[in-house]
Amino acid sequence: MRKALIVGIDNYPSCPLSGCVNDATEMKSVLERNSDGSPNFSVKLMTSNDLTITRSNLKQEIESLFDGDPDIALLFFAGHGTVSSYGGHIVTTDFKKYDEGVSMDDILNLANKSKAKSRIVILDCCYSGNMGSPNLTDGKYAELADGVTVLTACRSTETSSEQNGQGVFTSLLIDALQGGCSDLTGNISPGSVYAYVDRALGPWAQRPVFKTNVSRFVSLRSVAPPIETAILRNITKHFASAYDDFKLDPSFEDTEADAKAENVKVFKELQKMEGVGLVKPVGEEHMYYAALNRKSCKLTALGMQYWNLVTSGNI
Repeated sequence: MRKALIVGIDNYPSCPLSGCVNDATEMKSVLERNSDGSPNFSVKLMTSNDLTITRSNLKQEIESLFDGDPDIALLFFAGHGTVSSYGGHIVTTDFKKYDEGVSMDDILNLANKSKAKSRIVILDCCYSGNMGSPNLTDGKYAELADGVTVLTACRSTETSSEQNGQGVFTSLLIDALQGGCSDLTGNISPGSVYAYVDRALGPWAQRPVFKTNVSRFVSLRSVAPPIETAILRNITKHFASAYDDFKLDPSFEDTEADAKAENVKVFKELQKMEGVGLVKPVGEEHMYYAALNRKSCKLTALGMQYWNLVTSGNI
């Protein structure tokens, strides 16, 4: 079982936002199902369009999220965040001084104690980098139990931006979940999401934060893989070892007079592998010229990694 609590708050008294409900609604849509339509997360959506999200009812729902022993319990929050001498808080609509909302340290405590195999907290709010690093340690150290992952829009001292009716961070997050950062088997992990967002934001924008303590692979969503799995598995047929070269000649190229159908089929697979970074020509810029000039191709470092995965039966 995989469950997610998705929260978006726009209508704060005196300090409204405009994109958080949109962010939450889109997150629900993308997380509910994998790209092939199969069920993914069972999602509970809370937005300020439908109800008043108070400190009390949000704490209750977060506690319920981390209760039980699901495979994954995921919390996503888009709204205001704040920090004080008492630590970081996600802000609810009934905020007041010294009672701004739900403490990030309280969320961390629930996540750390949860029996869920994987607990994931994603925050798109100002000062969200405080999540996972409790105030008790002056925020200097992350204290994550095994299986806990935190992904935030910005560092502990930074604000989180909205643009065109959507959070900048969440916009990139959704792009990543829709397939922008999938691996070659079509799986999307929290680490690949962070890498995608980190590269897109660049060094001068708000900096996302990733904290994790995991001992198993976690897939947030699956999409159509960029290369057919059957072809990916053939990597061990074409390369007897991860360090072998595959010898080419003109019979592999279908435009040549002496092309052989069997070799052409293999070459097309090798070209697809080249297209996703698994294979590269040796001594030539393109696979086409490697074939015409009787050169060879070999596995890249990524190719060696997937060769090992296929060999060990993990793909």
